[in-house]
Amino acid sequence: MDTQIAVPRLELLQVADAVAREKGIERDEVLEAMEQAIQKAGRSKYGHEHDIRALIDRKSGEIRLMRYREVADPVVNETTQITVADAKTLDPSKKLGDFFIEELPPIDFGRIAAQTAKQVIVQKVREAERKRQFEEFKGRKGEIVNGLVKRVEFGNVTVDLARAEALLRRDELLPRESFRVGDRVRALVMDVREEPRGPQIFLSRTHPDFMRKLFAQEVPEIYDGIIEVKSVARDPGSRAKIAVISNDSSIDPVGACVGMRGSRVQAVVGELQGEKIDIIPWSPDPATFVVNALAPAEVAKVVLDEETHRIEVVVPDDQLSLAIGRRGQNVRLASQLTGWDIDILTEAEESERRSEEFRVRSQMFIDALDVDDVIAHLLVTEGFTSIEDVAFIPIEDLSGIEGFDEEVADELRQRAQAYLEQQNEKLTERRRELGVSDELAAVEGLSPAMLVTLGEAGVKTLDDLADLATDELIDKKDGVLKAHELGRAEAEAMIMAARAHWFADDAKG
Repeated sequence: MDTQIAVPRLELLQVADAVAREKGIERDEVLEAMEQAIQKAGRSKYGHEHDIRALIDRKSGEIRLMRYREVADPVVNETTQITVADAKTLDPSKKLGDFFIEELPPIDFGRIAAQTAKQVIVQKVREAERKRQFEEFKGRKGEIVNGLVKRVEFGNVTVDLARAEALLRRDELLPRESFRVGDRVRALVMDVREEPRGPQIFLSRTHPDFMRKLFAQEVPEIYDGIIEVKSVARDPGSRAKIAVISNDSSIDPVGACVGMRGSRVQAVVGELQGEKIDIIPWSPDPATFVVNALAPAEVAKVVLDEETHRIEVVVPDDQLSLAIGRRGQNVRLASQLTGWDIDILTEAEESERRSEEFRVRSQMFIDALDVDDVIAHLLVTEGFTSIEDVAFIPIEDLSGIEGFDEEVADELRQRAQAYLEQQNEKLTERRRELGVSDELAAVEGLSPAMLVTLGEAGVKTLDDLADLATDELIDKKDGVLKAHELGRAEAEAMIMAARAHWFADDAKG
């Protein structure tokens, strides 16, 4: 008799084992799902208000159905609670807070109960499967995976990864690329998100890291860490630039990535539907790196502005269209690759701009110092850019200029100082007209010209300046003092000086 009962019980464990193997989840998770299904059926039979729990023995497969009642005082709900006195009558060892457990007869699953049980098991197995998928793929973000196209809807591709499904959205596909059901596809795991409907795995074939990983698969030196991919910039399906450096001086990073007769780079190009790839040697020197990045165009000269992170590149006139590229593609990719904003000028444009700067500066010296154009040109040629440069330069440096003697140098300095004094008087008068306070004017580093600019922008008191953030003062686009060459450290010192009275007031308080 016992043997006959044991068979179906063991069958239950066999079913659990089979489901666990098929779905790739833990056997315990399947048995827990079965317990919940039996529990649900039990509550349907005895009443949902009861706390009924099921337990499947992990070794014998025996099913136990039990009713739980908490020992409470007072009893609020008679179906889930029992008084201390009643519990002790049934079992003297019970005390407040314990559970009184009654064994219930095993239930005969009816058709509806069996259907419900099946739904619960399916649901729980699905949840366990989703959890397993999320755990498996959350650590694979940034990896390349292979799969088969399962569905294509509105250009979005659903990919079967054998143990999970992933989505390759239309905007993550290369232009003019199309897949059909059954096609093999290779893509980068871009993101894994846990959502109510299960884990969502998002793939990409346009992400720069997809190209980075493809090169790591094709070039053993990258995989081994001998060659490092420093940055990648892509215009997916059209053109890309990849910057590489070798940690071994005997290995050429560009040559290793190209491979024999271009075999390695061609394998990547083939996967990316013919995307043209420029492989560029990386350099720690920004100017050299930008020049390399603009290949195949030749560069005549570069001028860096560290503060604004901009770089001005001068190219021969016949190289302009090559440097810019079709629809600005070459310069845009070079900018993405290097992280610098790149301005491109031809030699003719730069020469014209230099001539204009020379003319404007010469005219400034002619007007301010009342000198002829010969002296003005000499000053500009020697690198003087402002009246302040002339006013405060040591006399021997000025008299050392060819064609100047000490007398001329002294006269020029005096004229420059007199001009600045006159300008400062005008600016101070204007500053007072604007209502800029004397306390603000006393802040170290603020010139009369800066004070006028601040007053015109409505910054008139120490508190007005103290309320500003550093970027509001010096931002190149809309900073109040953007026209005055002011460094971040100087701006921060001015703002702190304007705030000093706040701390003094606090100390008094």
